[in-house]
Amino acid sequence: MKTDQQTLTQKAIELLKQLISIPSFSAEEDKTGDAIETWLQGFGVKTERLVNNVYAFNKHFDEAKPTLLLNSHHDTVKPNSAYTKDPFHPHVEDGKLYGLGSNDAGGCLVSLLATFVHFYEAENLSHNIIMAATAEEENAGEKSLRGLLPILPNIDVAIVGEPTLLDLAIAEKGLVVFDAVVEGTPSHAAHPNNNNSIYNTIDVLNWFKNYTFDKVSEALGEVKMTVTQINAGKQHNVVPAQVDLVVDVRVNDRYSNKEVADLLQREAPCKMTPRSLRLNSSSIDPKHDLVKSGMALDRKTYGSPTLSDQAALTCQSIKLGPGDSTRSHSADEFIYVNEIEEGIDLYIKILSGFLN
Repeated sequence: MKTDQQTLTQKAIELLKQLISIPSFSAEEDKTGDAIETWLQGFGVKTERLVNNVYAFNKHFDEAKPTLLLNSHHDTVKPNSAYTKDPFHPHVEDGKLYGLGSNDAGGCLVSLLATFVHFYEAENLSHNIIMAATAEEENAGEKSLRGLLPILPNIDVAIVGEPTLLDLAIAEKGLVVFDAVVEGTPSHAAHPNNNNSIYNTIDVLNWFKNYTFDKVSEALGEVKMTVTQINAGKQHNVVPAQVDLVVDVRVNDRYSNKEVADLLQREAPCKMTPRSLRLNSSSIDPKHDLVKSGMALDRKTYGSPTLSDQAALTCQSIKLGPGDSTRSHSADEFIYVNEIEEGIDLYIKILSGFLN
């Protein structure tokens, strides 16, 4: 028997309160996984599980049809020291539901779960639906969505639930972190040295500051490169042999991560070693039917500078959800209750336009 949307919304909010009350740091999400499974099973949904990833298929799954993935995560970062409220005590004040993970990404997760339940028994949909409540998003772990995808059927398009103020992120920047080394000649500080690694770093830093990538994306703008860490020297009287830098590069959809790595290793005035090339940019055709369904509901489109589990996907995808990304990882994290209500309503309306 189909559950009405108002009841679904109330039960989704209650689930979010339950999830907030359970610590679920990355790789420690087993108890929230249990809660999500129990919640879905309460609606007659048959659930599957891989470690702490909980997933389910719509009742009338048809291998001949394309597949839509609904995905969000149930792990959280650890609460920072600036919290003034108990991060594991879910409570509502002035319409705000407070608690760790409420905004990133609990509100999105329970909204997608409610949406999945809404369509679970529907027949004659244009796409299959897979719901995946996944782990280890915050630390980009191997037991995250990335670890689940190999055992799932082929995914044709996806909605990744992250706080976007309910606008459509139709592109997302990728990320490459580089370890860079500026070399010089080690020496005693009292002796002349025309190859001081620290002085050499001045020109290198200016190169990073002034460098621009040629290809600019319509949705994501320029590639953004930022030196974020610097380390050198252990004694006051010793010139170090090298200066170590960390360089954060946010890659637009005009480059692959490998292209950026090859370019910087060829042109940078220092040694550059990428830590990983797997977190590529993501995008969807602005004319895709899923995007058009959202735009028909007066939702704006934009390019997102922040990273999510979209980076694990090779299919077209959008990032969409209730909440505001500026609240993520902040002290006294919260989401407005009415944002969740609006999120469930919007997800259902967008999918009604897309799946029927």
